[in-house]
Amino acid sequence: MSKPKLLQFMENQQTEFTDMAQKIWENPQLAYEEEFACQLQMAKLKDEGFRIQTPVAGISTAFVAEYGSGKPIIGILGEYDALPGLSQTVDVVQNPIISQGPGHGCGHNLLGTAGVEAIIALKKVMDAENRAGTIRYYGCPAEEVLSGKSYMAQAGVFDDLDCALTWHPGTSNIPVNMSMQALVSIKFHFKGIPAHAGQSPHAGRSALDAVELMNVGANYLREHVLDGSRIHYVITNGGLAPNVVPEDASVWYFLRAATKKQVDEMLRRVQKIAEGAALMTETSVTSELLANIYQTLPNEALNDLMVENMEIAGPTPFSEEEQEFARKLVSTIQADEIEELLPITPRNDKSLYGKSMGGSSDVGDVSWITPLGQIMTTCAPKGVEFHTWQATSSFGSSIGFKGMHLAAKTMALTALDLLSNKDQVLDKAKQEFQRSTMGKPYVPGIGEFNQEIKV
Repeated sequence: MSKPKLLQFMENQQTEFTDMAQKIWENPQLAYEEEFACQLQMAKLKDEGFRIQTPVAGISTAFVAEYGSGKPIIGILGEYDALPGLSQTVDVVQNPIISQGPGHGCGHNLLGTAGVEAIIALKKVMDAENRAGTIRYYGCPAEEVLSGKSYMAQAGVFDDLDCALTWHPGTSNIPVNMSMQALVSIKFHFKGIPAHAGQSPHAGRSALDAVELMNVGANYLREHVLDGSRIHYVITNGGLAPNVVPEDASVWYFLRAATKKQVDEMLRRVQKIAEGAALMTETSVTSELLANIYQTLPNEALNDLMVENMEIAGPTPFSEEEQEFARKLVSTIQADEIEELLPITPRNDKSLYGKSMGGSSDVGDVSWITPLGQIMTTCAPKGVEFHTWQATSSFGSSIGFKGMHLAAKTMALTALDLLSNKDQVLDKAKQEFQRSTMGKPYVPGIGEFNQEIKV
């Protein structure tokens, strides 16, 4: 089956996968609770003849679907968790379906579905042409809390891959030649002594005072971290009432840096700040490490091949109705200039290769285990930011679905090339991977999965 025939097969099956993405968009579920999407995708892959492994690492919404045997082993990564508070209809005005309900403001309804679409198309080719090799789809939970793939990595499910492919919904068609930042997610819980805040404040020891002093210390630390590093926090528990000296208070931190080594050093200093705040207030402090992920290593050899196949798969024209929807949606965003949708032609900007961007993803852990290729496709108009109601609206629209199908075709075509190691790309990707990691082994940053942890 040639590439044109593969693409024709995918064209004929688009409606089915549009429906899958739509259903997941209509049933958004948060990290580690993605039962609807997980079961829907597993059922489809099982019906298509894939072998299913689940749970993975003790996580009920993590699974691996495999077909074929022998080398090479090609993986495609999928995600399907939603975000809190981003419920939204497909509309150009803010209109939540459920007030404060979850929504797919990062497009994971599209991300995982494209992987399923691509892997099933690959199986058709392997069956038709009696091709050797193993293909896998990874159903990965909880990317939004940056730990699902870390737990799966501990279970060793990525260890024997020759490479992995993934994508993310975006506002243009590009290879992800940039590195996403390493990140630590950690909560600090302070314990004090309650007292009547008016009658006997001297008898109390305020856990909230400790939180606030910690935040002051962390804010002073901002001057003394490397450029591009970030410190974010929210107070998740500040006490129960103003007239009670708070016995319990908690603060949740995200620390970001260009490399895991740098973010681990930031964590060491922030932990000392927490200890200092506890000493100053005569409280005690414990911490809860929720995520500790690596920076993402781009792989130019794989990304170049994905761009080549994106050009074969494209272009994907947008209708005038879709263009008008995009213009109206972008007009709701405060900006000096409203831009049209970016052109379909992919931009392979080599000047971006290896540079660090502000975001983070647990896909970084996978990139330290096996060579990783990654693209973005146009699923929302330029100007729409992720994690907003405008993004939820876009990712439930026909614009989002068109970008999803382009990503699926790109991954399927690329994996088809990799099964035969076209132009020795796999060899080049592995050599590049060794240079990028400098031979350092992947070491998980967090312990085993605990179902009781709520984030």
